Amino acid sequence: MSKKELKTNAMRILDRMKIPYEYQTYECENFEDGIATANQLSLPHEEVYKTLVTQAKSGSHYVFVIPIEEEIDFKKAAKAVGEKSLEMLPVKDLTPLTGYVRGGCTAIGMKKQFPTIIQEDAASLETIYVSGGKLGMQLRLSPEGLRKAASASFGDVIRKEK
Repeated sequence: MSKKELKTNAMRILDRMKIPYEYQTYECENFEDGIATANQLSLPHEEVYKTLVTQAKSGSHYVFVIPIEEEIDFKKAAKAVGEKSLEMLPVKDLTPLTGYVRGGCTAIGMKKQFPTIIQEDAASLETIYVSGGKLGMQLRLSPEGLRKAASASFGDVIRKEK
């Protein structure tokens, strides 16, 4: 019975879709950032992804899943979703819009399904880590599993400064 209590909405969706995943929990009183989470769990940074929620002037919202060490390129991201410009959703609007808190936000199982793009580099990885839908939980699954569960597509949306 206690195992059932651990299930987040994201995990229930993965179960329903029969998408394999693993999860791990960790102590997290105050969310810092994905890098701190990866360090705390000794996870390889290149496999840990963060979920960003943006808004367009049109009022539409878009979700981007990118590596924790990267920054979103708003021009590329806007072009990828057919908008003129995008900006980050204010943190105060995150929970009412998605049902998730900052640091526990995942592209799977938001209150409403928003267009979602996963940074294309993820497609070449065997597994990636994303938030499990609450603070202190990480999911490990295949990039394709995340793509399916979030009805996402792959695209290039990060800054390349090399």
